[in-house]
Amino acid sequence: MRNMLIDTQSFIWFMEDSKHLPATVRALMNDSCYQLTISMACLWEMTIKMSLSKLALSADIATIMNEAKANGYQFLSIEPAHLITLSALEPIHRDPFDRIMIAQAITENMPIVTSDNVFKQYPVKRLWK
Repeated sequence: MRNMLIDTQSFIWFMEDSKHLPATVRALMNDSCYQLTISMACLWEMTIKMSLSKLALSADIATIMNEAKANGYQFLSIEPAHLITLSALEPIHRDPFDRIMIAQAITENMPIVTSDNVFKQYPVKRLWK
């Protein structure tokens, strides 16, 4: 089984069953050969946006985390090696949450599911079709 990192927007669209998530990406995320991985940065970003009323979801963060764990998601902590990779990244992407997820994907040699085209400018495999 291979790991696949899911960015915040893709995770939200997947769990909220949004029409914005392409069917091909949804099928990829449902493929049992992949271990879906969520960065703690993703959950942190969601928590902040929910607390500022900039993001409304069908459940609170505790429920989202419990459901993700129950559905087999793996949580990826932010480790020192990720920060070392982050420190060497070109400042192309300005979003700090996306930047740490890019660094994690690079460090862990893990593809990332994202619709964000800026990710293409980094040495990371972007999954989006």
